[in-house]
Formats: sequence, C-alpha cells, structure tokens
Amino acid sequence: MFELDSITAGYSGSVVLRDVSLWVPPRSVVALLGANGAGKTTLLRVASGLLKPSAGRMRLDGVDVTGKPPHVLARHGVCHVPEGRGVFPHLTVRDNLTIQATGGSAAEAVERAVSAFPILGEKLNQQAGALSGGQQQMLALAHAYVIDPSHVLLDEVSMGLAPVVVDEIFESLAKLAASGCALLLVEQYISRALELADYAYLITRGGIEFAGEPGELDGDQLTAKYLGTPLRS
Repeated sequence: MFELDSITAGYSGSVVLRDVSLWVPPRSVVALLGANGAGKTTLLRVASGLLKPSAGRMRLDGVDVTGKPPHVLARHGVCHVPEGRGVFPHLTVRDNLTIQATGGSAAEAVERAVSAFPILGEKLNQQAGALSGGQQQMLALAHAYVIDPSHVLLDEVSMGLAPVVVDEIFESLAKLAASGCALLLVEQYISRALELADYAYLITRGGIEFAGEPGELDGDQLTAKYLGTPLRS
C-alpha cells in the first residue's frame, strides 16, 4: 500500500496541494483526474520524492518515507515516469536502458525493454533524440519494465502521440498492471484511464473532490464541472 495522508505541498511559498489523501493499493490501477493546474503533477512529484511536502505523511507498505529523496524511494520500488518523455537524447537507446539496470545485468535490462516494446530492439544503436515521439515515450516507459518496481507513477504518458501509438501505450500499461505493479496514472484520455482503473480520484484546485470506483463517476458531470472539455475516447 502506498499512502499519501493529508499532504500539503507547493513551490516558493505558494500552496498547490491542500490536505490531500490518496491510497494506491497493491496490484491496482488508480487514475488521478483533474484539469490542468489542479495539482496532479505536483502530487506525483511529492510521491516520487522530487518535492517535499510541508505537511502530511507518506507511507510505503507501512514504512514512513515522508521527505525521502527519489533514489531512496526508487530503492523501495517507486518508479516515476514524468511528463515530457524523460530520456537522455544524446545517448543511444541501449545506453538509456543499461543505465537503468539497477538490479540486474545490462543485457537483462535490454531484454526486458525489448520484450515490452519490440521496436526498441531495432533502434538500440540509435540516439534516443532521433527516435519518433512515440518511440521516445516507449523508451521512457521501458524504465518501469527494466527495474521491476512495485509502484509506477505515470504522468501524461500519452500526451502528443498519434492515436495508434496511444493504443500501444495503453496496451503496455495493461500488461504492466497485469504483471503485479500498482499504477498511479495521470492521463489526458480520461475514458481510457477509467477503463483501466480500479479506483479513481478527482482533484480540483489542489484538493480531492472525489475518491471511489470509476463506475461511480458520472462522465457528463465530470466534464462539465471539473474539466470543461469533452471526454476523449
């Protein structure tokens, strides 16, 4: 269980999250929904250790990890796939994968990544920055396959991708969830996220407005009240 309990956090004296509580049970998919600026990315930054909360506690399998840095949380099984295709553009695909090989050999890391995303096997000696946007996102997402984490935090991994690539990304997320990882998913394709999710949270203006099962959310209300745009399918 990954628990964020009464978290308050922000930047340079500006509060973004206010008394936010959220739970990610083992082997579950939790969708975190909300408009731009609601605090979704800030919450993931707190959960991954990139941002220390000013109040509240964070526990991982009962262990208090509040304020721990990212490398400590990574050792506890937390993997953060941030928005914006986090790859090293001037390194090859192979090098991007092997530097992530914390628990096994470089060859094993490459094998796991290529098994999840076969197209990467054809690009191993190519610079990551020369890949298409979709391939770069696959390379970023391969991190979750390489390190075998218990909890994966995913921030808008489908952003800016062609529909056919979005399908591939969601297939990979379903496989990742089926492998036993717990996923905390921030996603612009709301209906796709809810199809995959076991639980959903709705955040608005830095506070949780809804917590429950996806079937309890009314799509029209969700769109009109909180997002202001049509649901994407």
